[in-house]
Amino acid sequence: MIRAQDADFYKEQGYLLVKGVFNSEEVKEMREAVERIILRAAAANKDHNHAWQGDYLPPEQLKKLVLKGFHDVHYHDASFLRAIVHANMTSVLAQLIGPNVQLHHSKMLVKPPENGAAFPMHQDYPYFPHEKHTMLAASVHLDDADVDNGCLHVIPGSHRQGAMPHVGKHYLDAKQYPVSSGIACPAEAGDVLFFNYLTVHGSPANRSERTRRNVLFQYRSADDFPTEQVHFDWGMGLMVCGENPYFERARPDYRIVQHA
Repeated sequence: MIRAQDADFYKEQGYLLVKGVFNSEEVKEMREAVERIILRAAAANKDHNHAWQGDYLPPEQLKKLVLKGFHDVHYHDASFLRAIVHANMTSVLAQLIGPNVQLHHSKMLVKPPENGAAFPMHQDYPYFPHEKHTMLAASVHLDDADVDNGCLHVIPGSHRQGAMPHVGKHYLDAKQYPVSSGIACPAEAGDVLFFNYLTVHGSPANRSERTRRNVLFQYRSADDFPTEQVHFDWGMGLMVCGENPYFERARPDYRIVQHA
């Protein structure tokens, strides 16, 4: 799926756009699944706005912005589990991470037309720090994305700076790191943008009349362990390629929760 020089580019620059990972039918299936999840969430009164809050925009502007985001989408629709272990995905992951790759978590992000919220520039590292920094995000595009509808921006090579101080653990100083400080990564539906969790990234607001839907899968090497007890999600540790070399760490610790 990718060449050796593409893997070298990822290691040097901290990101890699891979074209055509998913075909049009697979994209359509996931896009429809996203819409059904939103409807079920609304019916369950769980349809919350996940737009970033803070001091990067005036309060009157923040109130107008919308972002729909839900974690663990592979527990809500089987199309996402198929995507997580898709042969094209695992082919890339084996070259970017190594032979033994685990899922950490999944989520969906929907920027509606005209008022889809921006993501200030940030690293994912503060949310789930790991020892070896193999963690990467695979952002699956379910719509064509460009600057007008809020495509991702990255700062090439920023992962080599290591962990950076964040405002309230959420985002970098917006004056020092505006979204415009990164390079835009336009993509077509079916493309996947891979980026290391130390790579500085963000996205502008969706000011277009087009929806921007992405599903994001976070992966790590099986021998890369968390350094803090934070951000533990369902299915964390699911092997997507290779094997788990640590037999005693292969089973997650679940508990039964009763629901009315």
